[in-house]
Amino acid sequence: MYQVLQIMLTLHDISKRYGSLQALHPLTMEFPAEHITAIIGPSGCGKSTLLRILVGLVTPDTGTVEIDAEPLTPQNVLEMRHRMGYVIQDGGLFPHLTAWENVTLLARYLKWDRGKIDERVEEMRELTEFPKEGLNRYPVQLSGGQMQRVSLMRALMLDPEVLLLDEPLGALDPMIRASLQTDLRDIFRELGKAVVLVTHDMGEAGFFGDTIVLMRDGKVIQTGSLSDLLKTPADEFVTQFINAQRTTLESSEEQS
Repeated sequence: MYQVLQIMLTLHDISKRYGSLQALHPLTMEFPAEHITAIIGPSGCGKSTLLRILVGLVTPDTGTVEIDAEPLTPQNVLEMRHRMGYVIQDGGLFPHLTAWENVTLLARYLKWDRGKIDERVEEMRELTEFPKEGLNRYPVQLSGGQMQRVSLMRALMLDPEVLLLDEPLGALDPMIRASLQTDLRDIFRELGKAVVLVTHDMGEAGFFGDTIVLMRDGKVIQTGSLSDLLKTPADEFVTQFINAQRTTLESSEEQS
């Protein structure tokens, strides 16, 4: 018997054009709860534009975004963002704030009780295995891996229904990246949220993704498991893209 997953995030006929460039051709997608979707493709394929539309930073020319069947609109975009956690490549931490201040920024803006804030920070600190003494340090005093853990804690602080990550490990040293990949996958599985992760690395997509969405020139070329892409490629581009990343893909399979 198949498990029916709750659809947390939906795109209906989304498209986006910048001048003469069609960044995204019309597409419809669903992102279930308790499921990791990895969006991958070459530079300029539209994957980051798609993620920014999901979080409400870019307005699509056509179509709608829904979170748990509720449309994202200009009127409710700020409120809806509280239901989504967003992690960018370099972490996006404010350098003049300590790790604790970065993590709690939005909760303090929303005037959470201090006891509730401290309880939630401790939950996130234990989840991400971040050292307690590191909470009083500034980003410049943290390692790359620690900064990404702070970014993840900040994204999860309000307990969002959806977690969006844009190349979160791309700027890290390879050894730190490999270690953090394993930790992140364990965290995603424990949380059971809808996770959408953008990457340019097929090995990373295969390591994280329950479903992989391969894009090119603003279009979805193929959607499926890593096995689907390997065994039944939709066209020659899928095979070429995978073969070009064979080394990282083999490394991912070894980690799995």
